[in-house]
Amino acid sequence: MHAERLSSDASIAIEPPRQPEVERLLEGSTEYSRGLYPPEACFLLDVGQLERSDVRLYVARDAHGTALGIAALVAGATGAEATAGTPTAGPVRGELKRMFVDPAGRGLGIAGALLARIEADAAALGLDEIVLETGPRHLAALALYEKHGYRHIEQFGPYVGEEFSVCMAKSLRVG
Repeated sequence: MHAERLSSDASIAIEPPRQPEVERLLEGSTEYSRGLYPPEACFLLDVGQLERSDVRLYVARDAHGTALGIAALVAGATGAEATAGTPTAGPVRGELKRMFVDPAGRGLGIAGALLARIEADAAALGLDEIVLETGPRHLAALALYEKHGYRHIEQFGPYVGEEFSVCMAKSLRVG
Protein backbone atom coordinates (compact mmCIF):
# COMPACT_ATOMS: atom_id res chain seq x y z
CA MET A 1 0.00 0.00 0.00
CA HIS A 2 1.38 3.39 -0.96
CA ALA A 3 1.32 6.50 1.19
CA GLU A 4 -1.72 8.76 0.87
CA ARG A 5 0.40 11.88 0.85
CA LEU A 6 3.80 13.00 -0.24
CA SER A 7 6.73 12.29 2.02
CA SER A 8 8.00 15.19 4.10
CA ASP A 9 10.93 15.78 1.74
CA ALA A 10 8.64 16.25 -1.27
CA SER A 11 6.86 19.50 -2.07
CA ILE A 12 4.02 21.17 -3.90
CA ALA A 13 4.42 24.77 -5.04
CA ILE A 14 2.86 27.22 -7.45
CA GLU A 15 5.26 27.51 -10.38
CA PRO A 16 5.37 28.99 -13.89
CA PRO A 17 4.44 26.63 -16.73
CA ARG A 18 7.33 27.56 -19.03
CA GLN A 19 10.00 25.26 -17.70
CA PRO A 20 11.17 22.03 -19.30
CA GLU A 21 9.97 19.61 -16.61
CA VAL A 22 6.52 21.18 -16.45
CA GLU A 23 6.24 21.25 -20.23
CA ARG A 24 7.20 17.54 -20.22
CA LEU A 25 4.29 16.83 -17.86
CA LEU A 26 1.93 18.94 -19.97
CA GLU A 27 2.96 16.96 -23.05
CA GLY A 28 2.40 13.71 -21.15
CA SER A 29 -1.05 14.92 -20.12
CA THR A 30 -1.92 15.83 -23.70
CA GLU A 31 -0.70 12.48 -25.05
CA TYR A 32 -2.63 10.59 -22.38
CA SER A 33 -5.88 12.48 -23.04
CA ARG A 34 -5.58 12.18 -26.80
CA GLY A 35 -4.93 8.47 -26.42
CA LEU A 36 -8.39 8.14 -24.85
CA TYR A 37 -10.44 10.79 -26.67
CA PRO A 38 -10.59 12.60 -30.00
CA PRO A 39 -8.62 15.89 -29.96
CA GLU A 40 -11.79 18.00 -30.10
CA ALA A 41 -12.97 16.35 -26.86
CA CYS A 42 -9.79 17.31 -24.98
CA PHE A 43 -10.27 20.63 -23.18
CA LEU A 44 -6.66 21.24 -22.15
CA LEU A 45 -5.22 24.60 -21.18
CA ASP A 46 -2.04 25.39 -23.12
CA VAL A 47 1.07 27.05 -21.68
CA GLY A 48 -0.16 30.54 -22.59
CA GLN A 49 -3.50 29.95 -20.87
CA LEU A 50 -1.72 28.57 -17.80
CA GLU A 51 0.15 31.90 -17.55
CA ARG A 52 -3.04 33.95 -17.11
CA SER A 53 -3.37 35.87 -13.85
CA ASP A 54 -6.46 33.87 -12.80
CA VAL A 55 -4.62 30.53 -13.09
CA ARG A 56 -2.32 28.93 -10.51
CA LEU A 57 -0.24 25.97 -11.67
CA TYR A 58 0.75 23.58 -8.89
CA VAL A 59 3.79 21.34 -9.33
CA ALA A 60 4.58 18.35 -7.11
CA ARG A 61 8.27 17.54 -6.85
CA ASP A 62 10.09 14.67 -5.19
CA ALA A 63 13.00 15.01 -2.78
CA HIS A 64 15.42 15.42 -5.70
CA GLY A 65 13.39 18.24 -7.24
CA THR A 66 11.98 16.16 -10.10
CA ALA A 67 8.52 17.28 -11.19
CA LEU A 68 6.14 14.33 -10.88
CA GLY A 69 2.70 15.93 -10.99
CA ILE A 70 0.80 19.04 -11.99
CA ALA A 71 -2.64 20.54 -11.59
CA ALA A 72 -4.06 23.99 -12.24
CA LEU A 73 -6.71 26.03 -10.47
CA VAL A 74 -8.63 28.58 -12.52
CA ALA A 75 -10.10 30.84 -9.86
CA GLY A 76 -13.14 33.02 -9.62
CA ALA A 77 -15.64 31.71 -12.18
CA THR A 78 -19.24 32.51 -11.29
CA GLY A 79 -21.28 29.37 -10.76
CA ALA A 80 -24.40 30.66 -12.48
CA GLU A 81 -24.67 31.35 -16.18
CA ALA A 82 -25.04 34.94 -17.32
CA THR A 83 -28.47 35.98 -18.54
CA ALA A 84 -28.60 38.79 -21.10
CA GLY A 85 -25.03 39.68 -20.19
CA THR A 86 -25.77 40.02 -16.46
CA PRO A 87 -24.37 37.39 -14.11
CA THR A 88 -26.81 35.96 -11.60
CA ALA A 89 -25.99 35.04 -8.05
CA GLY A 90 -24.24 31.74 -7.54
CA PRO A 91 -21.29 30.20 -5.81
CA VAL A 92 -17.84 31.43 -6.67
CA ARG A 93 -16.11 28.47 -8.27
CA GLY A 94 -12.63 27.46 -9.13
CA GLU A 95 -12.05 24.96 -11.91
CA LEU A 96 -9.48 22.20 -11.59
CA LYS A 97 -7.60 21.71 -14.87
CA ARG A 98 -4.62 19.72 -16.20
CA MET A 99 -4.34 17.26 -13.29
CA PHE A 100 -1.64 14.82 -14.34
CA VAL A 101 0.87 12.60 -12.56
CA ASP A 102 3.86 11.17 -14.40
CA PRO A 103 3.71 7.37 -14.62
CA ALA A 104 6.86 7.21 -12.45
CA GLY A 105 4.99 9.03 -9.67
CA ARG A 106 1.69 7.16 -9.72
CA GLY A 107 0.60 5.36 -6.58
CA LEU A 108 2.59 7.67 -4.30
CA GLY A 109 -0.27 9.92 -3.21
CA ILE A 110 0.74 12.81 -5.47
CA ALA A 111 -2.71 13.38 -6.99
CA GLY A 112 -4.37 13.37 -3.56
CA ALA A 113 -1.74 15.76 -2.19
CA LEU A 114 -2.26 18.10 -5.16
CA LEU A 115 -6.02 18.05 -4.58
CA ALA A 116 -5.61 18.76 -0.86
CA ARG A 117 -3.29 21.71 -1.49
CA ILE A 118 -5.52 23.17 -4.21
CA GLU A 119 -8.66 22.76 -2.09
CA ALA A 120 -6.98 24.50 0.87
CA ASP A 121 -5.76 27.37 -1.31
CA ALA A 122 -9.15 27.69 -3.02
CA ALA A 123 -10.92 27.90 0.33
CA ALA A 124 -8.39 30.52 1.52
CA LEU A 125 -9.15 32.51 -1.66
CA GLY A 126 -12.84 32.50 -0.71
CA LEU A 127 -13.97 30.06 -3.36
CA ASP A 128 -17.14 28.13 -2.48
CA GLU A 129 -16.65 25.17 -4.79
CA ILE A 130 -14.22 23.42 -7.10
CA VAL A 131 -15.58 22.04 -10.36
CA LEU A 132 -13.83 19.89 -12.93
CA GLU A 133 -14.28 18.04 -16.18
CA THR A 134 -12.85 14.65 -16.94
CA GLY A 135 -13.87 11.83 -19.22
CA PRO A 136 -15.71 8.53 -18.81
CA ARG A 137 -12.59 6.58 -19.82
CA HIS A 138 -10.44 8.22 -17.10
CA LEU A 139 -11.39 5.53 -14.59
CA ALA A 140 -8.53 6.28 -12.18
CA ALA A 141 -9.39 9.99 -12.22
CA LEU A 142 -13.08 9.32 -11.60
CA ALA A 143 -12.19 7.05 -8.66
CA LEU A 144 -9.75 9.61 -7.25
CA TYR A 145 -12.25 12.46 -7.37
CA GLU A 146 -15.05 10.35 -5.88
CA LYS A 147 -12.70 9.20 -3.08
CA HIS A 148 -11.96 12.85 -2.29
CA GLY A 149 -15.61 13.88 -2.07
CA TYR A 150 -16.38 15.13 -5.57
CA ARG A 151 -19.90 14.49 -6.81
CA HIS A 152 -21.20 14.22 -10.36
CA ILE A 153 -22.95 17.36 -11.63
CA GLU A 154 -24.57 18.48 -14.87
CA GLN A 155 -22.21 19.50 -17.63
CA PHE A 156 -21.32 23.18 -17.49
CA GLY A 157 -19.69 25.82 -19.69
CA PRO A 158 -17.89 24.47 -22.75
CA TYR A 159 -18.64 20.88 -21.74
CA VAL A 160 -22.43 21.07 -22.20
CA GLY A 161 -23.51 18.45 -24.72
CA GLU A 162 -20.05 16.87 -24.96
CA GLU A 163 -20.20 13.09 -25.30
CA PHE A 164 -16.87 12.53 -23.53
CA SER A 165 -17.29 15.02 -20.66
CA VAL A 166 -18.06 14.05 -17.10
CA CYS A 167 -18.36 17.02 -14.73
CA MET A 168 -17.87 16.90 -10.97
CA ALA A 169 -17.82 19.35 -8.05
CA LYS A 170 -16.87 19.60 -4.41
CA SER A 171 -18.15 22.19 -1.98
CA LEU A 172 -15.47 23.92 0.06
CA ARG A 173 -17.96 25.43 2.52
CA VAL A 174 -17.69 24.21 6.07
CA GLY A 175 -20.95 23.11 7.66
